Amino acid sequence: MSEAKKESKQGKIRAQSEAKILAAAQEEFILQGYRGATVQSIADRAGLPKANILYYFKNKENIYHAVLEQTLDMWDEGIGDIDAADGPKVAIEKFIASKVRMSFKHPSASKIYAMEIIQGAQHLKEFARTYLRKWVRDKAALFQTWIDNGEMAEVDPYNLIFLIWSTTQHYADFETQILTVMNRADYEQEDEEQVTQFLTDFILRGCGLK
Repeated sequence: MSEAKKESKQGKIRAQSEAKILAAAQEEFILQGYRGATVQSIADRAGLPKANILYYFKNKENIYHAVLEQTLDMWDEGIGDIDAADGPKVAIEKFIASKVRMSFKHPSASKIYAMEIIQGAQHLKEFARTYLRKWVRDKAALFQTWIDNGEMAEVDPYNLIFLIWSTTQHYADFETQILTVMNRADYEQEDEEQVTQFLTDFILRGCGLK
C-alpha cells in the first residue's frame, strides 16, 4: 500500500472513530450533564476502549468542546447565509426552515446547546461575547433596515430573532414533552414540514409579510 493510500485510510478511520465518539458523548452529556458524564461512560456508549477515547481527545473537557464546536458549526452552516439580497420574507423563511430542520434532524445538538446556555455558557462565554453577539447585531440591523424601508412591519428585530430561536428549538429541546402531550412515541415524517409551514405563516403574518 502506498504512503498516500495508507494516510487516507488512517484519516478515514480517525474521522469515523471521532464521529462515533462525539455521537456517544452527545448522548452522555444530555443524560448526565457535563459533571455526571465520564470518559468511561462515553467509551461504553461508543463501544470503544477508554484508551481510544483519550487517544483522540485527551480528556473530557476536550470531548465536550468538540461536541459544542460540532453543534455550532452545524448551526452556523444552516443560518449564517441570510443577507440583504434575500429581502425580509425570504430571509425569515430560510431562517425558520433551517432552524426547524436542525431541531428535527439533530435534536441532540440543540439540547446540548440549550443545556450549556442554561448552565451559564461556561464553555461558550467567548463565543457568546464575540461571534453570537455580532451575528445577532448584524441580523437585527438588517431587519431594521427593511423596517425603515417599509418592507416589513415595525417589530423589534432582536425579539424577532429570539422568537424564531425559541419556537423552532422548542421541538428539539422539549421533544419529550411534545410527544407525551400528543401521545406519540416519535415525530412522524410530515411533522417537520407542518411545523415549518405553521411557524413561517404565523411569523410572516406578524411581520406584515403575508
